[in-house]
Amino acid sequence: MQSITTAVQNSAKKLLEENKVDVVIGFKKGTIPLRSTPVFIRDSNDADKLEWNYYCENNLANYLRNKDQKIGVVVKGCDSRSIVALMKENQLTRDNLYLIGVPCSGMIDRKKVNRIIGDKEILETNCNEDSLIIKTKDSEQTIKLNEVMHNSCLKCNHKNPVIYDEMVAEPVSENSNTDFSEIKEFEEKPAEERKNFFIEELSKCIRCYACRNSCPMCYCQECFVDSTNPEWIGKSAENVQDNLFFQAVRVFHLAGRCVDCGACERACPMDINLGLLTRKLYKDTTEMFNTEAGANLEDAPALSTYNMDDPQPFLLKE
Repeated sequence: MQSITTAVQNSAKKLLEENKVDVVIGFKKGTIPLRSTPVFIRDSNDADKLEWNYYCENNLANYLRNKDQKIGVVVKGCDSRSIVALMKENQLTRDNLYLIGVPCSGMIDRKKVNRIIGDKEILETNCNEDSLIIKTKDSEQTIKLNEVMHNSCLKCNHKNPVIYDEMVAEPVSENSNTDFSEIKEFEEKPAEERKNFFIEELSKCIRCYACRNSCPMCYCQECFVDSTNPEWIGKSAENVQDNLFFQAVRVFHLAGRCVDCGACERACPMDINLGLLTRKLYKDTTEMFNTEAGANLEDAPALSTYNMDDPQPFLLKE
């Protein structure tokens, strides 16, 4: 990881010194263990603040819209796919971006770590190739990395950027198959059981909209939940049906556009299983249209194209 950090720092420093970009967006060390935070570097002397580790989870594509600067940005696989998807929707211009590509082996899920170590305060962490070492006041615990990776990272099949101007390290191996086993298992459950599951999950929702705000593809100037004329949805989170409606519309709005980065689920303070919803639509659009959002610049967005052999079961009569 240190070699990648050094390469990112050197790239950012050079770009700023040569005035090729106005700002470099990347990550710096967080204020507490298990965290890195997005940072905007405008002075080459500050490039050494940049770092790369297993905590750089944010999708940095979320910071690129509506900027009139030349921007350098550190991108892993999901960031790059979001950028491609946004370019297809004319939200970003390629000429305004310099993409520093970083291969990604996955990001650590703090919630999983906390479930393993309990309520102990983490004082220090250290990672090697396959383990996370947690130091608390009175103990040291070693955890296998694959036990604490984000679910979206474990199933990711685009670990390397799909688009970049430079790669700062050798690509890592990709998953050969997309794993939708948990979605297929859920689909086989009776409708009433699926309904009750989501009612229980979304009864926890406090309608903070962190899921929406963390998503690079949620960029409507006015979200339907904020509209007052007409008022589509109540403002209180106490109505579970409204919570269901919000999440259903949000996910359908992302159909064919979601890159399955997991930002919504990571941002949720109530630990709601939002990935089950988003990944269901991701599975359907992938299988129905034989395309993945943001995978390449050549494919047209799935829901804006029409082919004679597209599946049309809604036209069939029983």
